[in-house]
Amino acid sequence: MQKDILGKALLDYFQGNYTEDIFTETNISEEDVLPLPYLFREYKDMPQLEQKALQLAKGKVLDVGCGAGIHSLYLQEKGFDVTAIDTSAGAVEVCKLRGIKDVRNCSLLDLKNEKFDTILLLMNGTGIFKNLKEVPKYLHHLKSLLHKDGQILIDSSDLLYMFDTDDDGGVWVSSEKEYYGELTFNMRYKGETSEEFEWLYADFSTLDRLCKENDLQCKFVQEGEHFDYLAKIKVK
Repeated sequence: MQKDILGKALLDYFQGNYTEDIFTETNISEEDVLPLPYLFREYKDMPQLEQKALQLAKGKVLDVGCGAGIHSLYLQEKGFDVTAIDTSAGAVEVCKLRGIKDVRNCSLLDLKNEKFDTILLLMNGTGIFKNLKEVPKYLHHLKSLLHKDGQILIDSSDLLYMFDTDDDGGVWVSSEKEYYGELTFNMRYKGETSEEFEWLYADFSTLDRLCKENDLQCKFVQEGEHFDYLAKIKVK
């Protein structure tokens, strides 16, 4: 059984036991800090891409990978009917304690026989796809959860900036993975380290191509401050 590093950290912070942050590391970067207060930020402190996504939300909403519930809580307080899901039991417990009415400990692929007007995949929403080969399976499932005129609001980043360039402008990309946005992650918190997990960062042209291949329309909505973007996906 995998360690619920994220859930433990979120519960600690919510219960007033905040003494350190989460540390993350990937196959292409050194250890970095994920500050716990950031995971509890309010709307005014969110990046513009997240604010824009929440502004575009409509109807019945599904918040995938809800974490501490910051997006769900905001929309619920605005009167939206929100379903929040996360594979972290600790995150789901925090959401319940914060007052989110419909929060479930399950994966996206476990959710069936329901329809939504808006599906949110934020904080690098393409990460849940794991790798490029898995994307069609997830897109097909997401499509099955959408009402006829529903929308998927998803953000991600183009990681090409993280690789070295040569004098001619070419980019040196490791051949370890099929695509440079396919990363291997782990998290560390209070002496515990998670198992490694796959996490996908998809540049917009790649996401757009994958959507077209799976009979979906992908529209560029807004560019972020650091090679990131927000996109809207709809059924053709």
